[in-house]
Amino acid sequence: MYVKLRKEEWRDSYKNNQLWGSTMKFVEDKMLVASQLPKRTIALVLAGGRGTRLHQLTDNRAKPAVYFGGKFRIIDFALSNCINSGIRRVGVITQYRPHSLIRHLQRGWSFLRGEQNEFIDLMPAGQQMEEGLWYRGTADAVAQNKGILRSYEPEYILILAGDHIYKMDYSMVLLDHVERKSLCTVACIEVPRMDATGFGVMDVDDHRKITRFLEKPADPPGIPGNPDKALASMGIYVFNADYLYRLLDEDCGDTASSHDFGKDIIPKVVSQGNAMAHYFSMSCVPPAQFVPPYWRDVGTVDSFWSANLDLTSNMPHLNIYDEDWPIWTYQEQEPPAKFVPDPHGMDGVISNTMVSGGCIICGSKISNTILFSKVRVQAFCNLDQVVVLPDCEIGQGSRLKKVVIDRGCRIPEGTIIGEDPELDAQRFYRSPNGVVLVTQEMFARLYNFEHIPKVE
Repeated sequence: MYVKLRKEEWRDSYKNNQLWGSTMKFVEDKMLVASQLPKRTIALVLAGGRGTRLHQLTDNRAKPAVYFGGKFRIIDFALSNCINSGIRRVGVITQYRPHSLIRHLQRGWSFLRGEQNEFIDLMPAGQQMEEGLWYRGTADAVAQNKGILRSYEPEYILILAGDHIYKMDYSMVLLDHVERKSLCTVACIEVPRMDATGFGVMDVDDHRKITRFLEKPADPPGIPGNPDKALASMGIYVFNADYLYRLLDEDCGDTASSHDFGKDIIPKVVSQGNAMAHYFSMSCVPPAQFVPPYWRDVGTVDSFWSANLDLTSNMPHLNIYDEDWPIWTYQEQEPPAKFVPDPHGMDGVISNTMVSGGCIICGSKISNTILFSKVRVQAFCNLDQVVVLPDCEIGQGSRLKKVVIDRGCRIPEGTIIGEDPELDAQRFYRSPNGVVLVTQEMFARLYNFEHIPKVE
């Protein structure tokens, strides 16, 4: 469907051309190029980061392995974008606490056909350099796997962050890269200018050539023709393969480098005049003329809670029900969710709530909440604005508001969270915006019992 929409958009942009036949051939040729470029590309998903601002949510898993949206992991969005864009050669680079992520990829992403040169390769930190170093930065993570990359003989290398929530047609990014004859293309999202102070910001000219790269500037530059907006880097880069290999070789020999794309590689490319900006609105899914582009960095407890809760609203900003751009994931074989009355025969009341398979809810009031798989809610509970990760049980009569509950928690009967800020902060982690994060380890300390974390 979205290929058809792009085709209509290109056709309409040339509808005043008197040579209508030539215009249609141009559009068809453009679509053909866009469909072929992913086959000449390998994508690398950087999935080794911890995400320290998520606090205890990443104690036992890397940030890309954190759950999202009732059944997904964060990394599923970048990988699904690859598959839906036609890119079926993907490497996933891991480092911090990789077990949960690796197991998820093995179970949910093993459907690609190796005999057709389709794969998702795991690239853990394996001390592949003679110095025996772990990955020292994002650029070093790619550099240490350069031999593997060369063996695949790609023409283009697409570098992706594995910890953002968005839907994007990477074939459009590749097409823009090739049409502009660029050596490096940086995907950027338009944000209000003064909101860009926490991002890497691109200063561009009228032709989208990047003239400066500014890391978290106090006064971000505006976009030509739209001075109230700034261009923030999305952590998505397209390189001509040979050019990237040369940059990585030079960076490895630079003792002053931190071996990071954002801090070292991209500023160097910009200084050489070889970087172009690609606006997210040019390749977002759905196309920007239908809905505002959606991109979220769920890097804090507040943003994680907010992005999840948005999915329970009447008209969420992110459409996960889109059959034309599905989000793929590993799905456990669980029975349907079940709703039963409380011991007095009274039914519960549930509104604006997502409930996954394997859940059983007994006569409780639940609103604006996400229940992942295998959650049990006992009778007489009241849950409002709660994100409950898989395999949790909420004891009878509990009252929870603005809470994130980590996987495997057993909430004792009568627990109250979200009503007394001082008490919440003493017992659990409470964010600046009042969201309370609860883990089983916190309950173990609170009630003085031994807890052995489950392997996820």
